[in-house]
Amino acid sequence: MFSFFKKKATPSETPAQEPAGPVITPAQDPASAAVDAPSPAPAEPAGAMAWLRKSFGAGAGEPAPAAPEPTAKPLPLGSARQHWVERLKTGLKKTGTSIATVFTGTQINDALYEELEDALLMADTGVRATQHLLDDLKRRVKETKTTEPAAVKGLLADALADLLRPLEKPLVIGEHTPTVIMVAGVNGAGKTTSIGKLTKHLADHGQSVLLAAADTFRAAAREQLGVWATRNTVEIISQEGGDPAAVSFDAVTAGRARGRDVVLVDTAGRLPTQLHLMQELSKIRRVIAKADAGAPHEVLLVIDGNTGQNALAQVRAFDDALQLTGLVVTKLDGTAKGGVLAAIAQERPVPVYFIGVGERVEDLETFNAREFAQALLA
Repeated sequence: MFSFFKKKATPSETPAQEPAGPVITPAQDPASAAVDAPSPAPAEPAGAMAWLRKSFGAGAGEPAPAAPEPTAKPLPLGSARQHWVERLKTGLKKTGTSIATVFTGTQINDALYEELEDALLMADTGVRATQHLLDDLKRRVKETKTTEPAAVKGLLADALADLLRPLEKPLVIGEHTPTVIMVAGVNGAGKTTSIGKLTKHLADHGQSVLLAAADTFRAAAREQLGVWATRNTVEIISQEGGDPAAVSFDAVTAGRARGRDVVLVDTAGRLPTQLHLMQELSKIRRVIAKADAGAPHEVLLVIDGNTGQNALAQVRAFDDALQLTGLVVTKLDGTAKGGVLAAIAQERPVPVYFIGVGERVEDLETFNAREFAQALLA
């Protein structure tokens, strides 16, 4: 499975000689590389090299070879990743079905493009992204001299993948110690649950995590995060009724003192229209910077994929207030509005680090443009 973060190895942790081997990175398009099952390897000493081998298999950590040219046909994915793609297809089925019905006709004409425009708009792709996709699709149809409507769907998947590709970016852990991640979002978007899932992934990959329960306004928010802390066996900094900025400051300070790899700061849910609350989020960011110059190193926004164009409005508002570095898109399963990622890519291309299609821990995975486009139009 593709790992969703990278940790830099220090010279002291890197052996002088390592056998050559493939390096699989999160940003690499799985359509252009096969994930081979790693062969048994001798025990490695503790450190970054052992972590890299655990995450990527034997040979990880060496200089990466030149990226291969994209192949005409996608190579097979690893079984775990393939299982995830199947869940993604199931989650996006409502959106995909409404678009796929457009290509059941027998002719490529203006009527087909008009129906496709309606379907894309209904999927909350947005006016600008819809027009971009239609123009790009018509160009591809003309260049390839495609005459079958069913083949046009494949060209649309290519156009959508190209539009979404700027959103691909791996979450990097290890450039700072600790890496401070501030997480924001509106109430009900799945923010605290996403933090718990991310904590699980980090802990499973050998990262020491400290949680900051800076959502001091919502009843039971501290308890909910505490349950995740207990489940993942990580520490948590919290204060009943405390000031959110003060809790964040204490957590970052504690993370530095205890040598933690990651400090995850859970902030209270905010509506972009509540300006005084948005200003308080900005205050939390400033206070975190006082505890650790340069922090927060990542500012993530959790958005609900069911909210469609409202999610785009949230991205704009939170980006203006906090300078977002990444998104977590949740609840894509069962929604007919999965096209909102195209609108985000066209109008506010903040990287999408993770997408979620369910409540289970394994239902949160890294975002890949081609996987998403193919799953949407399957």
